[in-house]
Amino acid sequence: MARLVTHHEWAVLAEENGKTYVVPMVDEPTKIKGLGVFNPQSMLAEVALGEPVLIGQKELLRLPARLPELSRGMVRRAQTIGSKDAGFFITRLGLGPGDTVLEAGIGSAGLSLYIARALGETGTLITVEPRSEHAEVALENLERARACWPSFPRHHHLEGTVEAATEAVQAVVPTVDAVILDLPDHPPAVEATAPLLAVGGRLACYCPVTSQLERAWEACEAAGLTVEWAGELMEREWGRASKGGMRPVNGPFGHTAFLLVAQRL
Repeated sequence: MARLVTHHEWAVLAEENGKTYVVPMVDEPTKIKGLGVFNPQSMLAEVALGEPVLIGQKELLRLPARLPELSRGMVRRAQTIGSKDAGFFITRLGLGPGDTVLEAGIGSAGLSLYIARALGETGTLITVEPRSEHAEVALENLERARACWPSFPRHHHLEGTVEAATEAVQAVVPTVDAVILDLPDHPPAVEATAPLLAVGGRLACYCPVTSQLERAWEACEAAGLTVEWAGELMEREWGRASKGGMRPVNGPFGHTAFLLVAQRL
């Protein structure tokens, strides 16, 4: 595993169009993709939150490193789960301070950031990822958040498949309050992780296609879980019309994936 980011301070810079950069506050020339090479400490140390700064030909605004900014400016490799679906998982699974969450298939840690923010310093997040190139990016994004936020959950990362990691999970905690699976094949993972759920705990699946959703439903029932909800969330953005009024923004209608939530009763 490559080294983790260990900077204790980060600066968030945003363009007018919303494009966001998360910059390490180091005192040396640093290359930031999209901005070029500059010394962040000398360039940004005197720039207060809410003030503009000119870097190259771009005027940017310095903003606090809150969840939306870290999410927009995260390092990406795998496709990420965004705020629409992350909010659904957090509310339907009932996640909050003190909970223990097992997340398998973390990709670039898009969902992990939202979970970590909800759990706070009293929670525990266990992540499992079989692909080291994805885990490297995900862990960098989580370390950024740890450095920027006043509270962050206890975090344990395990390499490999979640089916092979159940003993390692139980070495950390006896049971978990929630399991979230974003994987190509859900049934083996559901079978392996369902016994880890505390009574009343919930398991969620993120399924790109309907055939995966059906297999996940069947696997949950076979594992003794009760399916509470399955379906999709639609999102439609609106904006100001050129001649006044409001209208839907041109672009794709907001389907991302099919979601499922099941509970251990």
